[in-house]
Amino acid sequence: MNGTNRGKKDAITTLYKLCTIRPNKERVVNAGAVRPLVGMVAEQGNGMAEKALVVLSSLAAIEDGKEAIVEDGGIAALLEVIEDGSVKGKEFAVTALLQLCTDSVRNRGLLVREGGIPPLVALSQSGSVKAKHKAEALLGYLRESRQEVSSSGS
Repeated sequence: MNGTNRGKKDAITTLYKLCTIRPNKERVVNAGAVRPLVGMVAEQGNGMAEKALVVLSSLAAIEDGKEAIVEDGGIAALLEVIEDGSVKGKEFAVTALLQLCTDSVRNRGLLVREGGIPPLVALSQSGSVKAKHKAEALLGYLRESRQEVSSSGS
């Protein structure tokens, strides 16, 4: 995303406010905002990543948002934050991943293939209270998926 840091922060703040209303979330996704937001997640240290994570978490609450986040490389970007981000960033990232994976066996599989289990285990052991709780919930979903696959394959 081009522009000054101030401009980016203003844009993210506006997107956040717009996303408080469900139809606006759909408009934000349809306007193509997910890809630049995923890109901003990688911009650690300038205050942009956490703000982008909050908006992505909001967009992950709708089906089109989930699809766009996954298609635009969001799972890998969120895992990077869990590995190397700030305490707050990790909380926001695991929240978004939890939303992406709660009702999607496909997204759980993508998360596992991206190498998501080790960083989630680490977060469940050493993260903030919120992050630990959400990481444990997400790991529980991943275990459920694995058990479903192994029992259906028998």
